Amino acid sequence: MKCLLVAINAKYIHSNLAVYSLKACAEKGRPAPGVQVELAEYTINHRAAEILDDIYMRKADILCFSCYIWNIGHVKTLVRNLKRLRPEVPIWLGGPEGSFDVEECLLELPEADGILYGEGERSFPELLRYYERNGTAGDGFREGELPHGSAWRRADGELLVMPPAEPVCMDEIPFVYETMWEESDFENRILYYEAGRGCPFRCSYCLSSVDKHLRFRSLSKVYEELGFFLEKRIPQVKFVDRTFNCEKDRAMAIWTFLRDHDNGVTNFHFEIGAELLDEDCFALFETMRPGLMRLEIGVQSANPETLKAVCRTGDFEKLKLAAERTGRNRRVLRHLDLIAGLPYEDYESFGRSFDAVYQMEPDELQLGFLKVLKGTRLYEEAKRYPILYQAEAPFEVLETPWLSHEELIRLKQVEEMVKIYYNSHQFLFSIKFLLPFFGRPFLFYEGLGRAWARQGMGKRKHVRAALYQFLLDFAGKEVPGAGEALQKPLTFDYYLREHAKKRPRFALPLEPYKEEIRARLTARFPQVPLKRLLSDIHVEVFRSFFTEEEEYWMFDYGNRDPLTGNADFLRL
Repeated sequence: MKCLLVAINAKYIHSNLAVYSLKACAEKGRPAPGVQVELAEYTINHRAAEILDDIYMRKADILCFSCYIWNIGHVKTLVRNLKRLRPEVPIWLGGPEGSFDVEECLLELPEADGILYGEGERSFPELLRYYERNGTAGDGFREGELPHGSAWRRADGELLVMPPAEPVCMDEIPFVYETMWEESDFENRILYYEAGRGCPFRCSYCLSSVDKHLRFRSLSKVYEELGFFLEKRIPQVKFVDRTFNCEKDRAMAIWTFLRDHDNGVTNFHFEIGAELLDEDCFALFETMRPGLMRLEIGVQSANPETLKAVCRTGDFEKLKLAAERTGRNRRVLRHLDLIAGLPYEDYESFGRSFDAVYQMEPDELQLGFLKVLKGTRLYEEAKRYPILYQAEAPFEVLETPWLSHEELIRLKQVEEMVKIYYNSHQFLFSIKFLLPFFGRPFLFYEGLGRAWARQGMGKRKHVRAALYQFLLDFAGKEVPGAGEALQKPLTFDYYLREHAKKRPRFALPLEPYKEEIRARLTARFPQVPLKRLLSDIHVEVFRSFFTEEEEYWMFDYGNRDPLTGNADFLRL
């Protein structure tokens, strides 16, 4: 008998820790030796027919799908078609999109035979043992054998929901990557790691607030498993723990271990509460390799009424100071989040929240849009406000009493501009030059987004130079006289990222300066052959806007900022 665990990821670079854990738990302890568990991973970019055919050809006796907001549409289509092709095969759902309102989910998708809700590390092995004992044919339910944490559909349509499974002890979950390393392609993917479950906070929009059982993996196991990632030189490991630093001593111990065993390559991502950081944490961060750690800080809003409405109990001013302090020494990458569509946050209020977070100078600023998820408190409150949201996954906000749909569209334009022009770090000096003309950061990105939409820029792909030219044209129209002055910082940004073969038309011609460039390089680096030097660097000439004085700047692509990816630079 064969069970196929199916994961449909958002991107190829992502991996699915859930199905790895279920497979490992099914093969550990009291396994079902008569049931073989296989994994099948796809992405939402695969054609539905391609996934269907591959699953069909695997000839599984039981199918189990891992369901999330990004893939539930694909899963429903696959389940319906697979049931037509192989009606005798039991099909099970699990994951966040199957764990809440299980009866409603089974009524909506009659082709599914059951749901494993909540944590599956106990219920999945029990499900396999049930089928091993009783087979997959017929409706011979033996209720005393049905696993807790499962919901079943009888042949007559009756639904049977078992009590929840007991929370799993974190140390009972096998470390999946070591056992699966040889059979899986992990080396060039983001790997997800779980050192703890549950969250002490009760944010009303978040599913993590539902799990009130705060549990941790023992530090000895964590150290051993992190050592495996370091040995394999994995590019990025993401901790999926919610509010990783909710227990300071534990967080400090893990961060210290990573600092002391740093391999110079691997980056570790943590979701933290910035207001929980203190001087001990800041001192530790200052001893780390730049780029070793990436901290995700959920700000969500700077509006006190909004924060209170969604049960965000932290001190915003303390969060602000901690976020600024963490970035002071350029050691730790800081990713800050805002959520549009929360209660009591209108367009102007969101703009003020944006400005407040922008002033913290995050390395990345994410504008997210509220998802009204089943199981959260906000899901129950949405009707009362009311908050309108998509009828299908991802259940994103459409309109609130404070934000019209048109205003949400405008915020999505801002989001796109932040992603392209801020988070890419490719326009650092250009944006610093332009911002003062607009008074507030939000007004700059709002205007940029409006121009982007008006010109239909989002409807086609662009070469890199086109993004710089768009910014130059925008400045020329919106800020009289600024276009010519912008050419210098724009050219500086252009070569800061890469030694571009195609020269942008807004840059100063270099032909008259070639001999002087060679002479200055030879004088500065007499021991390095000029040909070898020129393969790793670029020299750009700038003329002062006021005095016509020439400046020679060298960009060193062999030495880059580990947080931005930009080249080191110096004046010759």
